[in-house]
Amino acid sequence: RGGDDDSGLLARESNTLQVGSRKVVLKYHEPPNARLPSTPHHLYVFSGTTLTQRHLLSTQTCWLIGRDATVADLHIPHASVSKQQAAIQFRHVVKQSEWGDRVSKTKAYVVDLESGNGTKLNGEKVESGRYVELRDGDVLKLGRWEGEMVIVVEERKKKDEGPWAGE
Repeated sequence: RGGDDDSGLLARESNTLQVGSRKVVLKYHEPPNARLPSTPHHLYVFSGTTLTQRHLLSTQTCWLIGRDATVADLHIPHASVSKQQAAIQFRHVVKQSEWGDRVSKTKAYVVDLESGNGTKLNGEKVESGRYVELRDGDVLKLGRWEGEMVIVVEERKKKDEGPWAGE
């Protein structure tokens, strides 16, 4: 390898946004298996007991969370929250069932973007750079911010779960 090769330069340039007079390098790249989910996912942001934000997450494949309002989809203006703290990412996954069938689903994940004060999921620290699955009722906390984010997943009713099921 030549000493002049900066392999990260191309990636850095392709993820650089011009925002007014400044350039912002995005810390997150969406994976190739990014997909919109088929079930509605909601995010409720609370400050204490007060609902401050509500978002329908299933309208985008990825939501960047952070203090930098110019790039964050979910802006949290608190000093302990990093400019680009974390991302909520929908990913299409395929697994094999116990009977050998291929089962595919799009699931929500959170990934901490090497934030200074960390991201917690249900009180447990999320390891930087690792995708952790989000489920209905999960609670996200960022840095030392006193607020919290609650994930709500609307499960669609199956055809046999209608009002006359079981009759």
